[in-house]
Amino acid sequence: QVPLVETGGGLVQAGGSLRLSCAASGRTFSTYAMGWFRQAPGKEREFVAAISRNGGSTAYADSVKGRFTISRDSAKNSVHLQMNSLDPEDTAVYYCAADLKRGFSDSYSVRSQEYDFWGQGTQVTVSS
Repeated sequence: QVPLVETGGGLVQAGGSLRLSCAASGRTFSTYAMGWFRQAPGKEREFVAAISRNGGSTAYADSVKGRFTISRDSAKNSVHLQMNSLDPEDTAVYYCAADLKRGFSDSYSVRSQEYDFWGQGTQVTVSS
């Protein structure tokens, strides 16, 4: 088990910013690829961003590219999602997830099925 706890969600006006954090447990956090996904009401869960185990590779959904930044702090076993220029379309529950299968490769997945553990989610609401 890899407990994941997201924090930092909330209500923000369009154009504003939020920083989500995900704290992970486990002595091997540095070997996990990490991802952020989101799910809006009535919609399927979708990929937002991913980062490789050492932070050398990242990926973003087209809808957030240039606005969101994923980062990780292995010393603190945490991953972050800086969200700028927020739009009401960004309203969703945001989940962080851990992929334990990457071994020593500097890779990541954009597919939710590849992730092994999930946090409980944090609500982000962007008002217009």
